[in-house]
Amino acid sequence: MLRVLEPPGSCPEALCKRLFDGTYDKPFIVDDGRCRFLHFDFDAVQSAMEMQDPHKLTLAYTRKMMAFLLFHRAPERILLLGLGGGSLAKFCHRHLRSVALTAIEINRDVIALREEFCIPADDDRFRVIHADGATYVSRLASCKDVIMADGCDREGIAPELSSVEFYQAVRRSLAPGGVFVTNVCGDPATRAAHLLKLRDAFDDEFLTLPVKTKGSFIAFGFRERRAPEPWSDLGLLAAELRRRYGLDFPKFARRIELESKLRGWQRAFT
Repeated sequence: MLRVLEPPGSCPEALCKRLFDGTYDKPFIVDDGRCRFLHFDFDAVQSAMEMQDPHKLTLAYTRKMMAFLLFHRAPERILLLGLGGGSLAKFCHRHLRSVALTAIEINRDVIALREEFCIPADDDRFRVIHADGATYVSRLASCKDVIMADGCDREGIAPELSSVEFYQAVRRSLAPGGVFVTNVCGDPATRAAHLLKLRDAFDDEFLTLPVKTKGSFIAFGFRERRAPEPWSDLGLLAAELRRRYGLDFPKFARRIELESKLRGWQRAFT
């Protein structure tokens, strides 16, 4: 089933033509009875929801973004930049009961689909705001424990969420001990450029976690210089987090450790 944000009486033939030639300019839903998918075009899935388990993190990159819990174990204030189908918002709302969540979404049509993806209504600890994420962050005080950016469009990361200035503003908006998490997608040259921007903005205080299925990676930036923490201790925490949340935190921790060592070797020989 294909569902679009159009009034009754719209011409199906004209809509199909625009959808398949890539000129349709609104998000739309593809529903196969088992999963519901959010699309901006047919080239990529923006969000996925299993109908029998709407709060499950279906896509691998969303599960890996939750690895921030390895570095900030008890956040109180989380800012989400990009709502999409609400996978991260729903997971955090359900499992992090003491957290106040704010989701910023620039596209009104995406917000209009929130009920289709079982995104909870605004309440005393969750709200969705229609705004430009970069502008919102630029006006924010240093108060967020975690900022998560997942603002990809048809071309990759939205330009307003991928500049050095944006990353610097994010770092200023983090509370002491705060962590920034971003989904870095695009072609290899684009991803390499983002690494350089993150290095500049976070003074090389960041770690990465690859997402093999998408050719992308998750980056974790830290407001302050991190004290050395034995990876064995992180492994113990990862096992506890897996028991608590059902995600493969031990695998995440091992891969982050490997990526960290690879970066250290690369710096040593450049």
